[in-house]
Amino acid sequence: MPILAALPALRAALAANSRVVLEAPPGAGKTTVVPLELLAAEWRNPDDKILVLEPRQLAVRGAAARLAQLLGEPVGRTIGYRVRLDSKVSKDTRVEVITEGILTRMIQDDPALEGVAAVVFDEFHERSLNADLGLALALDAQAVLRPELRILIMSATLEAQRLGQWLPAPVVSSAGFLFPIDTHYLDPRRASALPNKPNERLAELVPKQVREALTTHPEGDILVFLPGVGDLQRSARKLESLADNIDLHLLHGELPLETQDAALRPAKAGRRKVILATSIAETSLTIEGVRVVIDGGFARVPRFVPRTGFTTLETVPVARAAADQRRGRAGRLGPGTCYRLWTEAEHHNLPAHRPPEIHTADLSSLALELALWGAAEPTSLRWLDVPPAAAFGQAQELLVRLGALELIKNEELKIKNEGDKAGETGAQQPIFNSSFLIFNSPVKPTPHGRQLATLGLPPRLGHLVVRGQELGHGAAAASLAALLAERDLLRWAAPTDTRPAPPDLRLRLEALQSGRPPLPGLALHHATLQRVRDVARNLTGRLGKPANSPTHQSTHPPVGLLTALAYPDRLAQRETHDRLRLVTGQRVSLNTTDVDPQATFFAVAHLAGTASAPRATLAAPLGQDELELAFADQITTTDEVRYDATTQRVTGRRVRRLGALLLDEKVIGQPDAVLVARALLDYLQEAGVSKLNWTPAARQLQQRLAFLGQHFPVAEGAEAWPAFDDATLALELADWLGPHLAGLKTLDQVQRLDLYEPLLARLPGGWNQRQELDRLAPAALEVPSGSHITLDYSDAAAPVLAVKLQELFGLTETPTVMAGRVPLLLHLLSPGGRPAQVTRDLRSFWEKGYFEVRKDLKGRYPRHPWPDKPMEHIPTKLTKRRLG
Repeated sequence: MPILAALPALRAALAANSRVVLEAPPGAGKTTVVPLELLAAEWRNPDDKILVLEPRQLAVRGAAARLAQLLGEPVGRTIGYRVRLDSKVSKDTRVEVITEGILTRMIQDDPALEGVAAVVFDEFHERSLNADLGLALALDAQAVLRPELRILIMSATLEAQRLGQWLPAPVVSSAGFLFPIDTHYLDPRRASALPNKPNERLAELVPKQVREALTTHPEGDILVFLPGVGDLQRSARKLESLADNIDLHLLHGELPLETQDAALRPAKAGRRKVILATSIAETSLTIEGVRVVIDGGFARVPRFVPRTGFTTLETVPVARAAADQRRGRAGRLGPGTCYRLWTEAEHHNLPAHRPPEIHTADLSSLALELALWGAAEPTSLRWLDVPPAAAFGQAQELLVRLGALELIKNEELKIKNEGDKAGETGAQQPIFNSSFLIFNSPVKPTPHGRQLATLGLPPRLGHLVVRGQELGHGAAAASLAALLAERDLLRWAAPTDTRPAPPDLRLRLEALQSGRPPLPGLALHHATLQRVRDVARNLTGRLGKPANSPTHQSTHPPVGLLTALAYPDRLAQRETHDRLRLVTGQRVSLNTTDVDPQATFFAVAHLAGTASAPRATLAAPLGQDELELAFADQITTTDEVRYDATTQRVTGRRVRRLGALLLDEKVIGQPDAVLVARALLDYLQEAGVSKLNWTPAARQLQQRLAFLGQHFPVAEGAEAWPAFDDATLALELADWLGPHLAGLKTLDQVQRLDLYEPLLARLPGGWNQRQELDRLAPAALEVPSGSHITLDYSDAAAPVLAVKLQELFGLTETPTVMAGRVPLLLHLLSPGGRPAQVTRDLRSFWEKGYFEVRKDLKGRYPRHPWPDKPMEHIPTKLTKRRLG
């Protein structure tokens, strides 16, 4: 194996360093050679163990079996393994192959990892959340408690130099070896005619490609990569009629161990295998006999959205690194062929690597583990990628809500920080930092949180099990948690029916208890049924029976209530027959007739779809009495007062709510006056200030102030002229109009208010600024005839004085505002009030334009004066007779 050439350098690096990075491509043999090499290391105490971490249970058992085979021993002697619900170890075990999550439990129970010589992180390039967490804890333990502990990180595709610089650690590289692999891409013309949806695309392509490969390649087994279990099952149904010597296998993590092992075993003489697998088969294992790989080009990945708190599974294009891993499966044991079901042009557009899970996952389990470790702030540990602050903060808030974490009181924090300072070294950071958390307070784990961490479940489901047991429904809670932790055990019996099974969670519990389909037309996934029963049995056994538990548990457990314990943020209320409103206010779709057509309240467990259009795929009804009992401390009673546009009055009601869920309401006869004013303001802010009583004087005031704001932003008293546009007035409505709404209940009463004084009161300079307003932008101007003419400021660039021209006789200069800075636009009117001329130069008008106007108007208005020298004539608004 190629790894053999790198062993001398690896031995030297581990002898001199406590951290080492081994870069070895697929097929190098690192998984089956390196652990045995470490057994002989001089730095290892003969009784100490080597822990080897693998990302999947299938890889754990496969690696342990291969290592034991090389030693000529059965699994459980020198080589053992440990996964959830299964282990084979003994007092003689020195190499223990484990899943990544097992390390977290081991190191939480024994932070020094006594009796462990080295921790080997295999396939670290997959960057699972558990691997990142395990490495962060191991590095912390090494730095503080076990400096001699070796940490070896083995990776096939990760940028090893970056990892080596970050640790820091020496990087040992090994060559890889693959037999030649003939790679084929999809023809672009064929690709253009395919459906866009991945599941439809693969359902059409994969069966045809499998049959073609069986014909083209008469020897060797075929490994097919598909994104999800549903895709495996659809393709399997279309391949049921293969030749008699072809064995069809499915391979995914939810199958029983014996079924998975059957897919991995070599085919019998004269027979061939077609293995339909998820990404579980990408790494760690060599599947003997595979000569052809068909890669569908997609993967199913979880996506957590902090804004909604929802995690959904998305089908996304595979990364190039993962595609290379898959391709390599065809060349492990001989020359092979890989069919990539995408075009070569599409291949170049694929992402280089998949994003680390820490960027896309729900971080509630990680937040709980860090709190148990004493590191409520992630930055107190070392991360290749730091957990995103928003997702981490949301995870902590959920854990506080579940009672797994609690806020540290100020006195405790003071004692804690003083203790930290007393033993602090320059290389360490304080564990707690009250400025980090979203709710601005540090946290610590509660006894309830410590219990949740031991169950091996996500915190939500652990909470469901523990609280359900306390309520006397322990068995049902364990069964429900197991159901929610595994894939759905229900499906439609018809092979061609790909619809999701009905969303009613009670049907699953019924099927689990009876072992039979709960409705006609449904069928069971028997492998899932058995696994769920095993998980439920394990949980029940670990919890034991509480002292106050009833002897006989109800045959009709409150499924909705139990579900709500795990998902308190997904309590929901029916809005329509196909839509729910969550306690957070978000809407989700659910055909409630498929669950309970009479129910008002539901607990939603699983969501699908997108963050903007989520669908409830698993839910159960619950009664209002159950909801109020379980969440009594979160129910609020408030008076809600609002303006009713129909009656045009303010109405009030006293409401009881749980978040956005309405539990009860009663009409209030005499709402609080402050709430009434607030309701009127809310309506006006939504409807707009145009609904108010804008008298000509009020509107002109608004326009005068807009004029000043444009031409003279700062008043001469150094007070700025505030904005008076409609948008600003609406935004600040409560400040300037609110005090005048006391005692008012209807819009009609509001519309009788004169806005002039409330608007003037917005001027920050008070009386002095009012005087400046009148001086710089007067409301009216006295003209030579003695009339006071209202000015028009509707155009802030050109204020208008509209006046009969006879009233300006004798005036030679154009009137101005802004203390002489801005000339008025004169609309000179005829005696009948119609526009005769527009000018900003009055003298020029008298000298030239006046005589043209007089020629047109003198005959029509003979009783009015039309002098030959208007600049010397007496101004008047009267006729010649009245003048005489």
